[in-house]
Amino acid sequence: MDFSKVFSAVDKHKDLILNAERHIWKNPEVGYKEWKTSAYMEKEFEKLGYKLTRAGNIPGFYADADTGKPGPKILIFGELDSLVCKDHPEANPETGAVHACGHNGQCAALLGAAAALKEEGILDGLCGSIRLCAVPAEEGVDMAYRESLRKQGIIKYYSGKIEFLYRGFFDDVDMAIMVHITTKEKGFTYTRGSVGNVKKVISFKGVAAHAGAHPYDGINALYAANLGLNAINALRETFKDEEHVRVHPIITRGGETANAIPADVTLECYVRGLSNDVIFSVNNKVNRALAGAALSMGGNVMISDRDGASPLVNDMNLMKIAEAVMKEIVDSEEDIEFIDEIRAGCTDMGDISAVMPAIHPYIGGAEGRTHGNNYYIVNPVEACVNSAKMIMGTIQLLLSNNAEKAKEVLAKKNLRYSSYEEYFKDIDRLMSDKEMLTYNEDGSVHVKA
Repeated sequence: MDFSKVFSAVDKHKDLILNAERHIWKNPEVGYKEWKTSAYMEKEFEKLGYKLTRAGNIPGFYADADTGKPGPKILIFGELDSLVCKDHPEANPETGAVHACGHNGQCAALLGAAAALKEEGILDGLCGSIRLCAVPAEEGVDMAYRESLRKQGIIKYYSGKIEFLYRGFFDDVDMAIMVHITTKEKGFTYTRGSVGNVKKVISFKGVAAHAGAHPYDGINALYAANLGLNAINALRETFKDEEHVRVHPIITRGGETANAIPADVTLECYVRGLSNDVIFSVNNKVNRALAGAALSMGGNVMISDRDGASPLVNDMNLMKIAEAVMKEIVDSEEDIEFIDEIRAGCTDMGDISAVMPAIHPYIGGAEGRTHGNNYYIVNPVEACVNSAKMIMGTIQLLLSNNAEKAKEVLAKKNLRYSSYEEYFKDIDRLMSDKEMLTYNEDGSVHVKA
């Protein structure tokens, strides 16, 4: 297939794409706080003539481009949020926010695709429609703020794509595509997928007392937390290699003063795994270990679990169609790499892949350590313009010839859930708030499962 028309349509808007990448880089915002970023994208979309559906009480929006002929709907994502990396030279000095994962480039590519879709004749010969979505809150940072939004009833889920899915924004969508920027010089990379996770906030409760004069009157929550960390480490040999389990806690609050027995110590933790069943099982082990640590000190522990992301499973039939477009962009087919493995990172694109065919390939153009203080997009043409070209070419290939390729993907789809209801029921079992121990008057202790 000849992609020259759609590629030229992207090239026509090269300056728009590159300006967007720089503007968003210079104005980073973390998840569910991306109001300025969303407003910038909204303004640019409206200049192009799009009618927007805004999320309303959280940042983000979507807009549709319709061919005027019935057919499948393809969802294209750009992620609005940044990370926090306070020692990055270009981090916001007040918030520490910086786009050290390249989401600014994703938004630029989304805008480039939106502009290209408005060019005369681009939708000719296609059927179906395209949903362009600027989505918040992919990175798992600032959980306390997200919990405050949840308690206010503003959100139910910490991750933006899950929240948008829950709000019904994708009810009429058939398949989804996004391109993530990675620290390679050039070219495309894709894998089988990646693991999922549950996010945890763990509060050990003790009793404060003078640390020098009468420590025996206290219950040391920090010691209980240390025992909990050691108990988790003792569990590691029970994690099966093939289940790709990762458990990595940090202490975010260790006490108030060295002169007092710590009464309230807080940890945050991820439990990652190959499937939601694996995550659920390992998370229960971790919770038991934490409860045992609290019990050994005579304290208690409150554990709040929140669904973070489901495992990503790339639809390989859809990926092969995208790969055909990649080959028309790269200098050599050697610039396209398939890594036949499951990666240990997480993305809420996994939740999209749970309910519809979806792909999450990577494109080069950045350098440094992803999420690190030396991450930069050094080749924005490669990272952003070529991303937009891949998106546009894939749309053309999927929706041309009466959407033959898209219909083939849908006919061969193999999803983990038969419905959105089944999916939400499954991930909701990962969400709970439990005070793990009940001390009875007879001296016995009840441990919650």
